[in-house]
Amino acid sequence: GILQHPDGTVLKQLQPPPRGPREQDFYNKVYDSDCCDSVLLELREYLPKYFGVWSPPTAPNDTYLKLEDVTRKFNKPCIMDVKIGQKSYDPYASVEKIQQQVSKYPLMEEIGFLVLGMRVYHVSSDSYETQNQHYGRSLTKETVKDGISKFFHNGYCLRKDAVAASIQKIEKILEWFEGQKQLNFYASSLLFVYEGSCQATTMRLSDVTLAEKRGMPKGLLSGGDILEYNNNIHVINSTENGKIEASVSKGLSKFYALHKKAYSKRHHSQLSLKVENLEQGNMWKSSTCITQEHLNGNVIPQLEKVFCHMPAEIKESANVEVRMIDFAHVFPSNTRDEGYIYGLKNLITVLQNILDN
Repeated sequence: GILQHPDGTVLKQLQPPPRGPREQDFYNKVYDSDCCDSVLLELREYLPKYFGVWSPPTAPNDTYLKLEDVTRKFNKPCIMDVKIGQKSYDPYASVEKIQQQVSKYPLMEEIGFLVLGMRVYHVSSDSYETQNQHYGRSLTKETVKDGISKFFHNGYCLRKDAVAASIQKIEKILEWFEGQKQLNFYASSLLFVYEGSCQATTMRLSDVTLAEKRGMPKGLLSGGDILEYNNNIHVINSTENGKIEASVSKGLSKFYALHKKAYSKRHHSQLSLKVENLEQGNMWKSSTCITQEHLNGNVIPQLEKVFCHMPAEIKESANVEVRMIDFAHVFPSNTRDEGYIYGLKNLITVLQNILDN
């Protein structure tokens, strides 16, 4: 397994020869301080950073690769490991090894990728759902789309922003593969990470504060109350273009209580939440009204409609990482890695279908 180093990096124990030394050589080549190969220099963008090898003082013969912890910046990281390529065995594999790998997932050649596992944070229950490799191997051509979409569902809604941002990241990796003929990758994976939680913050509910700090429409909320946004509806930082996203978590009752208190003073009967975004020259608008009668009712679907199913173009806000990992079977080549390219294209197609549907 992966171990955590006190300095914030992660440690991956070196596998037995030839796999471990081969992976170490790969990292050493890509991260060589004298490297001037533009192909390898660009490849660094898609890998976890490499900090050499490390051995514990009590066991100097145990060697670990010291790598960037891609999940470190996330509060509630949602993580998925997807093996990419039409073959999960390398050109030097024995007949027995080939048969073993093919039998594990016979659809690998046709689908081009395999979900090795996922861990998804559900906002609704404040808990994680975990799926192992048996889940991925149970997916067929007909069910793979739903199987992947499970990773992007947070218990309330489908995180289309994270899907769209993931597609963007994969497309960059695909561009790199289509432009290089130096290396072929087998049994290598993509690691997906996105932020599953709602960030806790405290904000004064006044016209001026909200308008200045979040770019919210003036008059959206009024009153001098302080609302602790932990586990409540809250507004995520707006982008420079004034795009605003909001998300819902489980403590809605507290928000509603404060809302009623503030608005009883002002004799207002409804709260309008508006999301506006300039999209290709046109104003895209969606709004919903929460009346007093709705406060104790089922308002979540209305909020989902506004905040969870935003246009695919609104993807700058998604905090997503997609990195290549596992390089025990990387070999020099003079041809494009068509198996890996096939897998990436097929994965993009599946994600695009999730987004479109």
